[in-house]
Amino acid sequence: MTPEQSQPRDLRLLASGALGVLLCAFTLVEVNYPLLAPQSRLAFFALVGLALCFLNVPLHPSLKDDPRARAGDVVLAVLAAACCGYIVVQTDPLFSAWWVDGQTLGNRAGFETAFDTAIGLLGLLLVIEAARRALGLALPLLAAAFILYALFGSAFPDWLFPHRGYTVPRVVAQTFLHSQGIFGVALNVMFTYVFLFVIFGAFLEATGATRFIVDFAERVFGRSSGGPAKVAVLSSGLMGSLSGSAVANTATTGTFTIPMMRSAGFRPVTAAGVQAAASSGGALMPPVMGAGAYMMLEIVDPPVTYLEIIRAALIPALLYYLSLILIVHFHARRMSIATEGAPEEAGRAAGEDPPDVAARSHAAGIVFGAALGSLILFLVLGYTAFRAVTLSLVVIIVVSSLNKATRLDWRFTLLSLVTAARGVVPLVAAAACVGIIIGIVTLTGVGTRLPATIIPLAEQSLFLALVLIMVSSIVLGMGLPSAVCYLLMATLIGPVLGNLGVIPLAAHLFIFYFGMMSMVTPPVALAAYAASSIAGTRIMPTGLAAFRFALVGFTLPYMFVYRPELLMLTASGEPAGWLEMLLPVAIATLGVTCFAAGIAGQLRYPLGLGLRLAVFGAAALLLAPGPSLALGGIGVPLFDVAGVALFGGVLAANRETT
Repeated sequence: MTPEQSQPRDLRLLASGALGVLLCAFTLVEVNYPLLAPQSRLAFFALVGLALCFLNVPLHPSLKDDPRARAGDVVLAVLAAACCGYIVVQTDPLFSAWWVDGQTLGNRAGFETAFDTAIGLLGLLLVIEAARRALGLALPLLAAAFILYALFGSAFPDWLFPHRGYTVPRVVAQTFLHSQGIFGVALNVMFTYVFLFVIFGAFLEATGATRFIVDFAERVFGRSSGGPAKVAVLSSGLMGSLSGSAVANTATTGTFTIPMMRSAGFRPVTAAGVQAAASSGGALMPPVMGAGAYMMLEIVDPPVTYLEIIRAALIPALLYYLSLILIVHFHARRMSIATEGAPEEAGRAAGEDPPDVAARSHAAGIVFGAALGSLILFLVLGYTAFRAVTLSLVVIIVVSSLNKATRLDWRFTLLSLVTAARGVVPLVAAAACVGIIIGIVTLTGVGTRLPATIIPLAEQSLFLALVLIMVSSIVLGMGLPSAVCYLLMATLIGPVLGNLGVIPLAAHLFIFYFGMMSMVTPPVALAAYAASSIAGTRIMPTGLAAFRFALVGFTLPYMFVYRPELLMLTASGEPAGWLEMLLPVAIATLGVTCFAAGIAGQLRYPLGLGLRLAVFGAAALLLAPGPSLALGGIGVPLFDVAGVALFGGVLAANRETT
């Protein structure tokens, strides 16, 4: 690179860093002490986020160092800032002197000027391009399809929900100029909740929390069979709950755990698959759930509390990670994989001596415990989610400053802010693009017509309706952050949920689970892609391995819909007592054990084909709902009894062969 080329690059990096710090500072202040009108603050949030996207993500990877392409990126960043800035000026009372005709955009709805429409149309196109750069083609193409649907709805056949059609100015007003589209619920959730947790995770990582989590997991499992893989599972669950991103979780913890698994004897594809499956479940794990719990606070109707959400999510998340622990345990025993891993692999990778690793890990553990403990305490005390995480950030800074190993000086603090801002760029672009879809769903009424099609199906078979929702969630989730997939599906399917006869919270968790499972569902399994790059394996075999390890995650949502006791709820949605939960949890645990044994082909000893099919049959009987037979006034679940009996037979027949 010539000096003439490096100077603009340095200026671009400096501008990007300054914008990153601005985005974090603005969000922390505005969320806790709002100064701007609701639409204005979201527009400013999008202004900085989209500008960062164009400055950091090139038009095409091959053009990242092309001076003309990068100059074009700067132009697009300025245009995005101008379009979003126009919304800020035209909606916030602070800028009333610049309002067109003395009215806000909202007050002149339906009478927008040609200039309003031109700004909105340009902004719409820039949002779609930002989403393409940050996420690929899937979401932009979906948004484009909805725009075409809004414009040409009158030409659609009956089975595609035709409508009268809308003009370009009307579509632009709905999606960009007003608060039902881009600057609506999706971006508001990212601004109010998700970004704060991205900052929270970035600060924790800067203090060494990732190192502590891996070290803690290793101490828990020691030299148990398949220990390094169990370390990957536990560390990914702990880290993923905070980050909420399966890809970021894989890239962070996988850097340590995948080499550990390979050094212990796991095949590279297996190591990558375990890591991807474990990382994808992180956002299912309370207490943070990758901010998923806070999205549900905004969307679930009737409203639920934070504690109700994490209480409901706890048992399914534990069952998911139990299945992964059992799979790697059985797999390690079947393959006779050495138990010892790499006790200080993370520290050696960083070139540190074991005593230094232990000291830093201990200090980071104190910070991690203080951060997570304070977050839970503030939430239990009744603080709002954004206030609780803000206060926990203060705790991180204060506690980390007490030890030199974890202390954050001003350079580390700025770097953490910049890292957090860059990490949220794909989420800002995705949420803005999803806002286009949400706006059109509201405009055209398809959000009420689609449920009218699904509800009759649910009346015939709830199972078929759930399968349809599952497939929709997985397909729409391919290539999307799981949080964005949930928001999109909750918008499209939300009106259906109250008519399915399913507890609303169970229905929303059902959607959320399958949004997460799209991360390990080929062909677009983003977590598996990240793991394969670390392990040096081919993408498709890695995706299939991750899919196989995560299979229990595809059964759990059906289990808790049909057995709400797994969510600590009764069939009517009231809190369930411990005695009511005892049998369903025991049956689910046994079913998960059978499923894990079938996937690994191992129980006490290796399973032959016949016993392997039998243990899968036992899992199906234990996990599936079935009829009950009344004996002495007590309902005896026939499938469960048959499953227990079949498992007992497999266990008795599973003997060591010579």
